[in-house]
Amino acid sequence: MFEAVTILQEALDTSFFDAYIENSENFIDSQTVRVIDGVPKKEVVEKVTSLYQQLEVLSLTEEDKRKISQLVLLKGSMEEGIQANHQLTPDGIGFLFVYLLEQLTKDSKEVSILDVAVGTGNLLYTVMTNLNLAKKSATGFGVDVDDTLLNIAAVNQEWMKLDAHLFHQDSIDPLLIDPVDVALSDLPIGYYPLDEKVADFKVASSDEHSFAHHLLMEKAMKHVKKDGFGLFLVPSNLLETNQAPLLTNWLKEDVYLQAVLQLPSSLFSQKGLGKSILILQNKGDHAKQAAEVLLAELPSLKDEQPLLKFISEFRTWYQSNINE
Repeated sequence: MFEAVTILQEALDTSFFDAYIENSENFIDSQTVRVIDGVPKKEVVEKVTSLYQQLEVLSLTEEDKRKISQLVLLKGSMEEGIQANHQLTPDGIGFLFVYLLEQLTKDSKEVSILDVAVGTGNLLYTVMTNLNLAKKSATGFGVDVDDTLLNIAAVNQEWMKLDAHLFHQDSIDPLLIDPVDVALSDLPIGYYPLDEKVADFKVASSDEHSFAHHLLMEKAMKHVKKDGFGLFLVPSNLLETNQAPLLTNWLKEDVYLQAVLQLPSSLFSQKGLGKSILILQNKGDHAKQAAEVLLAELPSLKDEQPLLKFISEFRTWYQSNINE
């Protein structure tokens, strides 16, 4: 697939991401290369069509297709150079989300999931394909303001044939999405520039632009059912910033902060760029604040035994503190 994308990129004189979208649309459309005003040329069409035929004969699962698209996009991103907030969520982190959600939703055969910063969809689709493999029926909802990233998510969703619904809009605006079982997101870090639009948010700052990742967490949890969970990838210094008191007040008033899982420092190139997974739970008839908030520093995601040990410890903590 990467070869086909790069061939089209050169032939169409376009960006890698636009060529990826064009290539995916061609493949989905019965492996037919779209030609407009003689572009791309006949020899390019023949070469790309041959590559499509080689891919079409393979028996690929949903997860196989996701891995292929992720590798192609990852390689293209390295060559194209993209901003940090647009980078794909690594598979190791995605699989950790899967492990956690399998435990948090273990009594449910059907799980609806919302990602308010879906980007190219890699995190959402990692979770969906692997929950489907675990015999759960996963339905996804993704929102993003970036049309290029969302178009990538759309063509990947169509190729994988996942039950996912995508919305091109600012997640801060009203969402026409029914409450879901779980919200998850690799949250973009930065300031939200439209102060008036977020004045009613509890995490909104009156002194400066509010942190977008704070706002998106609050917004996402409003679309989660009572007793439902939110899993968010956030900066490890989240509770150490000047706007942390606003976030802390919201956490105390509206949701239960159940766990803070610090990811291995080896995943990040610089010490100050570390991230953690926040596990929140909406209040409800069957939810309660954990007697002991789980604070853990995760082992390397590449070392199977320590990771399996953590999953076992997480299961024990969950059964003792939340799902008694």
